[in-house]
Amino acid sequence: MSLLDNIGNIVNEKINDFVNDKIKVYAFVGPSGTGKSYRAQMVANSKGIEYIIDDGLLICGNEVVAGSSAKKAPTKIETVKNALFQDEAKKKEIQEVFRKRRPKSILILGTSDGMVQKIAANLGLPEISETIYITDVATEEEMETARRIRVTQGKHVIPVPTFEIKKDFSGYLLDPLQIFKSTGNGEDPYIAEKSLIRPAFSYLGNFTISDTAIKQIIEIALQKVKGVYKLHRAIIRKQEGGYGDGIYIYMELVIEFGYNILELTENVRNRIKKEVEKLTAMNVLKMEILIKNIHFENKK
Repeated sequence: MSLLDNIGNIVNEKINDFVNDKIKVYAFVGPSGTGKSYRAQMVANSKGIEYIIDDGLLICGNEVVAGSSAKKAPTKIETVKNALFQDEAKKKEIQEVFRKRRPKSILILGTSDGMVQKIAANLGLPEISETIYITDVATEEEMETARRIRVTQGKHVIPVPTFEIKKDFSGYLLDPLQIFKSTGNGEDPYIAEKSLIRPAFSYLGNFTISDTAIKQIIEIALQKVKGVYKLHRAIIRKQEGGYGDGIYIYMELVIEFGYNILELTENVRNRIKKEVEKLTAMNVLKMEILIKNIHFENKK
């Protein structure tokens, strides 16, 4: 490593130390499966806390801004390492967000005082200024219900309140290789943990986006793709249940003469997927595109 690299690293460390020293750190502590993540947003809102660190994720408002869920790690050891930010790359990812966004307050979730203190120390954060315990905000009956759901259904709630439910966080995070794990002793397999998003709108009843609304999003998105003359027809089909929740899109297009069809359809596919997932928070599972006709500028 060169002298300039060493100087650069020292400068970055000093910047991180300065930024992190300005952050007020809170902790939310309780045994695993008692409903901490479920109540994290409530606790954060009551204290005016901007950011939440939970299970390897850094969350701000309705967005996962950095990190990856520790529940997706292949082994228990890796799960613990991810949750504690012992991996250097994951730690730097979080610290880079701190440096850019300069948060004023953070709520760290953990199963013990020692755990939240280790997370704070590993991320270079100041000492914890206030600790809230699950028993402060939940009754014994509520905690017992949460434990029962965790044991029997393996559900873990990620504290994202609104529309951060697409891609890796669409409904259940089901990894078919990890849901049912065998003990290896001829016994029945047990349910491994899976994560569940509980958005704010779920308290208000069912949430539905009509096919017409999705078609209108597609029409507007196609206006941004050079070479598309018009949308001739679109069929939307929703798929629910299992671990493949999302939508199927079939489109028939009229395109302008003179464009490479393969390149154009790929541009359309990328644009539609990006816009639909961003605006609806639904996964686009499959998309089929049929070129129905070609439009010549001098011909009606």
